[in-house]
Amino acid sequence: MNTKQRYTNKLISEKSPYLLQHAHNPVDWFPWGDEAFEKAKGEEKPIFLSIGYSTCHWCHVMERESFEDEEVARLLNKHFVSIKVDREERPDIDMIYMSACQAMTGQGGWPLTVVMTPDKKPFFAGTYFPKESKWGRPGLVDILKQLIEVWEKDRSHIHTVVNQVTRILQAQAKQLPGKLDESIVDKAFDEFYVNFDEKYGGFGMAPKFPMPHNLLFLIRYWYKTGSSKALQMAERTLESMARGGIFDHIGFGFHRYSTDEMWLVPHFEKMLYDNALLAYAYTEAYHATQKSIYKDIAIKIFTYILRDMTSLEGGFYCAEDADSEGEEGKFYVWTPEGIIEVLGVEDGEWFCDIFDITSKGNFEGKSIPNLIGVEIEENDRIARCREKLFSVREKRIRPHKDDKILTSWNGLMIAAFAKGARVFNDDTLCQAAERAVDFIFSKLVNKEGRLLARYRDSHADFPAYLDDYVFLTWGLIELYETTFKAKYLRKALELTEQMLNLFWDDKNGGLFFNGKDSEELIIRSKEIYDGAMPSGNSVAALNLIKLSRITGDVELSDKAWQLFSAFAESVSSHPSAHAFLLTALMLAFDSSNEIVVVGNLDESDTKGFIDKIRSYYMPNTITIVKEDGHQGEELEKLIPFIKDMKQVDRKATLYVCRDYACKSPTTSMEDLEKILKDHAEGV
Repeated sequence: MNTKQRYTNKLISEKSPYLLQHAHNPVDWFPWGDEAFEKAKGEEKPIFLSIGYSTCHWCHVMERESFEDEEVARLLNKHFVSIKVDREERPDIDMIYMSACQAMTGQGGWPLTVVMTPDKKPFFAGTYFPKESKWGRPGLVDILKQLIEVWEKDRSHIHTVVNQVTRILQAQAKQLPGKLDESIVDKAFDEFYVNFDEKYGGFGMAPKFPMPHNLLFLIRYWYKTGSSKALQMAERTLESMARGGIFDHIGFGFHRYSTDEMWLVPHFEKMLYDNALLAYAYTEAYHATQKSIYKDIAIKIFTYILRDMTSLEGGFYCAEDADSEGEEGKFYVWTPEGIIEVLGVEDGEWFCDIFDITSKGNFEGKSIPNLIGVEIEENDRIARCREKLFSVREKRIRPHKDDKILTSWNGLMIAAFAKGARVFNDDTLCQAAERAVDFIFSKLVNKEGRLLARYRDSHADFPAYLDDYVFLTWGLIELYETTFKAKYLRKALELTEQMLNLFWDDKNGGLFFNGKDSEELIIRSKEIYDGAMPSGNSVAALNLIKLSRITGDVELSDKAWQLFSAFAESVSSHPSAHAFLLTALMLAFDSSNEIVVVGNLDESDTKGFIDKIRSYYMPNTITIVKEDGHQGEELEKLIPFIKDMKQVDRKATLYVCRDYACKSPTTSMEDLEKILKDHAEGV
């Protein structure tokens, strides 16, 4: 009998798709909580902690090999208390124990395997382990037996290891303050320059991760300095990724990362945060260069998200798996015969030739569609063929979809949709962003007004983390700049006030990952490294500066400068690892630039001014629209310096401000043209 029919453990009552995947393992899994820790203390057993997520390929492998195995289950159930954690639901737990794993082994990843004392202090850590020793990796059974022996016979050694690891984690949590000057931005660029792959784009060796916020830094560095090399590095990377197999050329959206240097063979899972940040970066690249390839890719990402990753209520789902039918990438690959069967001989052979579909294949005997080395842009024939192939592919067994909704990742997607709506003048994208905001504020805020982190199956839970607050605030600021609706600015300011109350470190500066009302863990972490996603502190810095410039509230920018100072030592040691923070720093060092349009959005002269302003790439310029009536009155409360700005001769009127000093108002499009050219050239 299948073990999944014979066993049920305590995960069965959870909402997380990842935890539910393990609810019928023979392992007596507990969710993270008091019950598990009290059992471990009462029975004097170590805790076996396993952290992963539902679309993680090696998590699936370890489950099949070990957690569905009765021999492994007997060892765990007799000698350990076993806890499963979804790292996407509890990034605070994951952050601490991933740091411990990296400190103990020099590496990390998922599944994350940690063994710790009943008081949550780790003494063993690793990632994936096969059941039996192979490939030079120790087997889980052997590891468990050794750990059982040490726990029973040499508890003093465990305490020594625990104390060493705890000291390391505490030392890592300490900050060395300092001062960041503009030279740090140049040092980051130099590091990117040295590590740039001239042939294929990206940085360093395989595997290659998209890291779109690094590209955003380079585009804005080009804007600031005029460095053509910075723009060339960003463009080369964006174009190479767009043509590679990391992009799904049939159904759109980006896979997680490339296993090779040329962006051909991806790890096939698709994550919401990757696609949000990439959509934002491609949109920015189009705005800066007006090259159609970037708009095409951004729109395709948005198409994928709206079609496959959006709930009926308007929130955005987390991820899609790499595997289907137990095989990684099976859903996405093709053979020439399969293509020709769908498209016919003439179109089929043409499509195979362009998209590298060969009898030899480029991935385990089959082919990942790609355009590497092909100079062809989107056309009607490609679109027609793709639609036919997509319809056939939809009949395959789909990869698992993680349908939980995270506030943080939704915030990133809201930011991307709002920016796309503004740059592409696309109301559909704006509506998607607004629906998601409405969803979050209706479903992911508790009765006390506290933001929550996760929603699934009509249930919201977990006090929101720093990333939830700052990513959502980023999305709200972008949405305000797109719609000019005061309510989004007000919500952004309210969230920022909550953020500072809950997360700010009054002693050392910067923001903790957990709120002061959250569960107490073995350390209270702060994150400044801009890894797969920009850190919460980095995004907070950008938000604080932008909100300060929109509202004129200098206390917000003061907080940003305190944040820069708090992490100065860490940033100085490896500038390019903090690219988003340095993007915020570039904005902070730049002059304050605001353009206030006084006029009604339904009038042609106001629209004309806004369209003209948006046609220029000016990432450091804030645009504000003050309308008549209630909207204008609400905005004046949020932005006091616009109170005395009025229309001249009942026409849409411009007020251009720099460093909090405003020029005389104008109603002239010619004046606006000159102003924008001056702004764009940095005059």
